[in-house]
Amino acid sequence: MIKKLNNTTKEVAAQIFTVFQNSYKIEAQLIGTINFPPLLRRSKDIENSKTQFYGFIENKCLAGVIEIDLKGEHLEINSLTVDPNYFRKGIASKLINHVFDTFNFSIAKVETAVVNLPAINLYKKHGFVEFKRWTPTHGIEKLALSVSCSLIN
Repeated sequence: MIKKLNNTTKEVAAQIFTVFQNSYKIEAQLIGTINFPPLLRRSKDIENSKTQFYGFIENKCLAGVIEIDLKGEHLEINSLTVDPNYFRKGIASKLINHVFDTFNFSIAKVETAVVNLPAINLYKKHGFVEFKRWTPTHGIEKLALSVSCSLIN
């Protein structure tokens, strides 16, 4: 089941934080870094965020989270994480499909590390195409992908 999460409560923000930490630790290992900026995000940062969070609930547990920011007709996926205990169950795809089915937008964008092939393959499966590469100051080479809503349907 997918539901909107009220990240402004301490309890929900803490649950989101836990999923983020568990998932991002695996991603940091995949990337080969210990200095991974998403791991620095605190529960309080999530609680104060103005973005929207949707969670996939399985067996009364928060198994996955997608964080989005809708600015007019532009949808940004800021985070998409699945707790490692729930990997390989299609949860990330279900969260992407939920967002695509729920919101009206002309373009969706997402960023990830160049070496994060599982994430890149997931996004490409949903029609995303790469449009930019760069290396931020933290040194992890990134790429940005986008999809037009006309390509989704």
